[in-house]
Amino acid sequence: MLSRRTFLAGSAAGALGLINASAHAEAILTDDGIYTQPWFLESFLELADDLAATREKKKRLAIMWELRGCPYCKETHLVNFAKPEITSYIRERFEILQLNIIGSREVTDFDGQKLSEKALAQKYGVRYTPTIQFFADSLTGLAAKQPKDREVSRIQGYLAPAAFLTMFRFVAERGYEKGTLRDYIKANS
Repeated sequence: MLSRRTFLAGSAAGALGLINASAHAEAILTDDGIYTQPWFLESFLELADDLAATREKKKRLAIMWELRGCPYCKETHLVNFAKPEITSYIRERFEILQLNIIGSREVTDFDGQKLSEKALAQKYGVRYTPTIQFFADSLTGLAAKQPKDREVSRIQGYLAPAAFLTMFRFVAERGYEKGTLRDYIKANS
């Protein structure tokens, strides 16, 4: 016999399941085994053009490096990007280009060099997934800089949702111009 308590508990669990299913609905598992978001940047993989187009939209360019089977990449998609406050903040201020750390697609770097995704990851010292690189918002002088000096900040590995959002805020608000991430967190706590 079904008691009222069992019925209500089952209804609540079912509702939570629907909420979780809709939260994860945007993450798409691609044929190559990497999760993606439908709002990620569609690109011809020419970084200077991507940065210029992103700037025209008054946004920032970020590259998210991933790998098939990476549990923390999956967590980033199914947990962090499933949170509307995170996704809406990022979508309003950033364009994210997704690359495969061992991929073979040809990418044209800011300096005009054409490399595979794997070679580009090596050039920038990207060794972990997920890694998110945040770049300066202007092409001026960018090509002449060393690869690591083209970045204004970087996320290496998985960050819990609150820390993940803080990192995007740090870049969007140009906190790196005033000090370290630690300074930014202290000033905004």
